[in-house]
Amino acid sequence: MCIALKYGVWNVQQPEMNAVNALVGAGYSPLTAMILSARGMTGPTDAEKYLSCSGSLPDPFLIKDMDLAAGRVGLAMTRGEKIAVFGDYDVDGITATCLLTDFLRCNGADCVSYIPGRLEEGYGLNPIAIHQLHSEGVKLIITVDCGITAVEEARLCRELGIDLVITDHHECKDQLPQAVAVVDPHRKDDTYPHQALSGVGVAFKLAAALCGSQEQVLEDYADMVCLGTVADVMPLQGENRVFVSRGLAMLQNTARPGIAALMQECNCEPAGVNAASIGFMLAPRINAAGRMGQIQLAIDLFLTEDPIQAQELAQGLCELNRQRQQVESQIYTEAISMLPEGQIPDAIVLADEGWHQGVVGIVASRIAEEYCCPTFLICLDGDHGKASSRSYGGFNLFTSLKTLSPLLESYGGHELAAGFTINRHRIGDFRREITALAQEFYADAGPRTVLDVDCCIQPELLTIRGIDALAYLEPTGNGCPKPVLMMQNLMVERIHLVGNGRHMRLRLRSGNHTVNAIYFSATPETASIEPGDIVDVAFSPQINEFRGERTPQMNILDIRPSCAAPCSPSTAGYAGLLAGTITAQEAAGLYPERSTLAMVWRYLANAGQTIREDPMCLCRKIVRWSGSPLSLGQMLTCLDIFRDVGLLQIRRMRKFMIIDLTRAGEKADLNTSKTMQTLLRAKES
Repeated sequence: MCIALKYGVWNVQQPEMNAVNALVGAGYSPLTAMILSARGMTGPTDAEKYLSCSGSLPDPFLIKDMDLAAGRVGLAMTRGEKIAVFGDYDVDGITATCLLTDFLRCNGADCVSYIPGRLEEGYGLNPIAIHQLHSEGVKLIITVDCGITAVEEARLCRELGIDLVITDHHECKDQLPQAVAVVDPHRKDDTYPHQALSGVGVAFKLAAALCGSQEQVLEDYADMVCLGTVADVMPLQGENRVFVSRGLAMLQNTARPGIAALMQECNCEPAGVNAASIGFMLAPRINAAGRMGQIQLAIDLFLTEDPIQAQELAQGLCELNRQRQQVESQIYTEAISMLPEGQIPDAIVLADEGWHQGVVGIVASRIAEEYCCPTFLICLDGDHGKASSRSYGGFNLFTSLKTLSPLLESYGGHELAAGFTINRHRIGDFRREITALAQEFYADAGPRTVLDVDCCIQPELLTIRGIDALAYLEPTGNGCPKPVLMMQNLMVERIHLVGNGRHMRLRLRSGNHTVNAIYFSATPETASIEPGDIVDVAFSPQINEFRGERTPQMNILDIRPSCAAPCSPSTAGYAGLLAGTITAQEAAGLYPERSTLAMVWRYLANAGQTIREDPMCLCRKIVRWSGSPLSLGQMLTCLDIFRDVGLLQIRRMRKFMIIDLTRAGEKADLNTSKTMQTLLRAKES
């Protein structure tokens, strides 16, 4: 059995029993209390603060420059000046644009909206748009969800006599644009208490500053703020939690014909709408307008008051999304074919003239997850290229692009997703430098992904009543995630394929308890499990409803071999061992005793001539088989020692390693190993 672990480390928290008892005494179910305690809640007061969806919203004027922004916009409204709201083409930018545009129009402003064509103009404020708006008589441009890096564009606005108010939520560079106001909670000199606002959240704050009543603006636009906040994966804490809770309630009975039509078109049941349905059903269809170069469809969807037009727009967005999926599949196939044979590099940088700029970001995300490394896909146009990138395993894209900015024409984004423009002739240099940064980041050879698990539970806690009570945690998402639980030492009793063989239903047993589970996008072959295996399971609890019967069910997130002894994912010192810079203390931690070497070798010899395993999975199997503790770093060291003396060969792939035993029946002098000698010298130094 070679279980394909999705996460190298399961970070399992331990509830504090006094806190659990206090929470149960306050009326929380035992399962909910364990989860809240595992998340640091010491009692009912902490839990109420963490889960509250009715907290007060901080004063908009606490944000730096909000007074200047509101003052200039108010002056334009008084004078009857033409205002342009300039946004971005993703859900956050679209909702921010529509919210502020509708608010200003409803309050008598002469206001137009402008979202740049993704393919023609690219991201953010640009000269084409500025000149176009100038020709239309615009006197004031308000950016939403963009503009924080628009230094040159701000200069052009001044030259043309256009005032500029910037509202954004992206990371700031060292130099801010010279504008009438720069409203961004990420400013270094900003002390606003809730930094993690979305672009539409900042736009909401500007509208509230103009209105004088946050409650009134929230009553009118909570649905838009909710959609943008969830789609941009903002943490559902503080005022974001208020935005999303109020927005979800509004979406259940929305008065906007466009949103109602879109929900109907994609079978999103209003009564059951939550953050997950926004992320997986509504957001991709809204995003399709920008990705496929038809942004006006999405703008019209939010602003229309005609139910018939709303239905046509919703159908158009769903069709665009289907086209997007087809283009995405084609680009993915082409990109994969361009990867070098053999070992995948620590960073993937690919470029092509025929790729669709609006879709490469999704493909980059898919490849990054599949090959476990940051991925950069560049759309070439003549001597220039526009790139979309996605991170993996904590690699900070924004910081890396800032480091390599001399190679780039421009860049921007976040830690996990970023974009840049580059000269075609600099791509090779960029590939080399970004790969070096990734190699340095991943040098410890340890697991790159971590699954945060709330707590380990016993099967008897997984009841319908207990799962229903988890509704207290809603809304869930980033910052307040859906519960992730774990059970240990479960026997795989039965596996049944569903969904045309794409998914698995499992029945798992622990003593007299059986639990049903679903594992999406996994098969016995890809997960390499079979009946009789003893496993640990990480899962989200859910209720399965079938023919009127409700039963508890696991939605499996990962499976790993069970262990009877400690199995640490630590690789402390291993990078130093490879580089020859290991300290005496690190060497002592990695140095394997003869009994450890013998244990690892006996397992390998019994496992077969060729072993194809995820390193952490292999380590857990050795521990389970032997009943003795072992760390990942110690196991890797043992393998290197065996390789040094010719007992085996190792091929390190992206997600797994291939071990070929070459002299399984022979003896070798392990003291001659270069790795062993390095450890001995370091220990004695």
